[in-house]
Amino acid sequence: MPPDEVFIGSIDQGTTSTRFFIYDRAARPVGSHQIEFTQFYPQSGWVEHDPMEILESVRLCIAKAVDKATAAGHNVDSGLKAIGLTNQRETTVIWSKSTGCPLYNAIVWMDVRTSSLCRKLEKELPGGKTHFLETCGLPISTYFSALKVLWLLDNVDAVKEAVKKGDALFGTIDTWLIWNLTGGKENGLHVTDVSNASRTMLMNLKTLDWDETILDTLGIPAEMLPKIVSNAEIIGKLAKDGQFQESRSLDVLVINMQPWWDKGVGKVGLSTFGTGAFILLNTGEEIVKSKHGLLSTLAYKLGPKAPTNYALEGSIAIAGAAVQWLRDSLGIIKSASEIEELAMQVDSCGGVYFVPAFNGLFAPWWRDDARGVLIGITRFTNKSHIARAVLESMCFQVKDVLDSMHKDVGDKGEAKNAKGDFLLRVDGGATVNNLLMQIQADLLGTPVARPAAIETTARGAAYAAGLAIGIWTEKDIFSSGEEMDKATIFRPKGDQEVRKKKVESWCKAVSRTFDLADLSL
Repeated sequence: MPPDEVFIGSIDQGTTSTRFFIYDRAARPVGSHQIEFTQFYPQSGWVEHDPMEILESVRLCIAKAVDKATAAGHNVDSGLKAIGLTNQRETTVIWSKSTGCPLYNAIVWMDVRTSSLCRKLEKELPGGKTHFLETCGLPISTYFSALKVLWLLDNVDAVKEAVKKGDALFGTIDTWLIWNLTGGKENGLHVTDVSNASRTMLMNLKTLDWDETILDTLGIPAEMLPKIVSNAEIIGKLAKDGQFQESRSLDVLVINMQPWWDKGVGKVGLSTFGTGAFILLNTGEEIVKSKHGLLSTLAYKLGPKAPTNYALEGSIAIAGAAVQWLRDSLGIIKSASEIEELAMQVDSCGGVYFVPAFNGLFAPWWRDDARGVLIGITRFTNKSHIARAVLESMCFQVKDVLDSMHKDVGDKGEAKNAKGDFLLRVDGGATVNNLLMQIQADLLGTPVARPAAIETTARGAAYAAGLAIGIWTEKDIFSSGEEMDKATIFRPKGDQEVRKKKVESWCKAVSRTFDLADLSL
């Protein structure tokens, strides 16, 4: 066991599970642990998490991963130097500064309880749905944190009282975790990073600070907001509370980071089953405004004095979550991994199209009045057709976003293979499904590249932490050629005419989802 071993930890806090990875100096995972946590659905369209359960899942994952790495012969006790963090973004928590207790459950990013509030603002504000777009890059939508904060201020007495007393703290999940892990009510650090802050609808994309005009317009007190920091800097020490002393006394640094990528590389993240899909295109130091339903957002800022990189993003609300729905709500499969075998029992969806607008549609449609549809059903339809239609729905949504992206920026800076074809890079747990990847390539008509290490989000957070303390350099991080050499390439099959007809059928199915939110129960 080398005494000078160096390790970097990474908290990957997703929509359905928490994971913790430990990487060595060569960025190889040496230990990990995963815990799923409870999803609460109080009403149709509402989605909540218990912030305390999430915090406990993080603490337990760290302890278990350290134990596993230690058992494998790694000196993690003395070698763990920093921890990075990546998280579900827009999910909103408000808690008491004095007690450390949440004042309400976390309202999850896909929750649509604020639909009526969105309509109200659109009518009242002169700019309508795009009133704040010039400042923050985002339309008024149920997706973003600001609307969730307004709902909490309007509907939860405990929040109202805490705000009056100056005792309320707001944060996305990164802020909640960092505050607790660095001491909580005993001087915990109340911070967020620029990429998370850019998803609240409250940050000015140019100044990288909370926008006073937006705050005044919405009536959100600045005092409850966290300090905004970069993606790769030392935030503070990890507190040695009772939980950690029982496992390991880890005196490390906490860094916060979302994944990043080279300028112009289209990156699709099909997250582990239970979340959405997110397609991002790095636009460098330029804020590119979309005319086709995409979001102008912040990609990364790798240090306090580093340049700011922006991105165009297409957010898809339901991707892998549709597989979870088949498993948990319909019982068609017993585990998420079974869907591939089930869908492969047929060679097409049999004319069945599924649009998973469970909580509306995000990019490029932005229709919170949409609801899910399964159409084209006949007596010929069986569960294999439905399973395949669910997989196809993920891929159609990705294609919709990529088509919008191409309309906005053309092929400038695209990742291409040696033949000059557009090359779509993918990551995340859902990408282990080979059929899903092949369907994606077939619908796009272009190759899809899956790296050997698909958990790039967690690795990205670890890279940010290592960069901040000097373990790695930007050259180390952005040298992606080796990863692509090991990638599995899925090449498109089928002819263009079939692809065109399927896309037309999909668009017809999408149109059937609109204006369904008020259907009688």
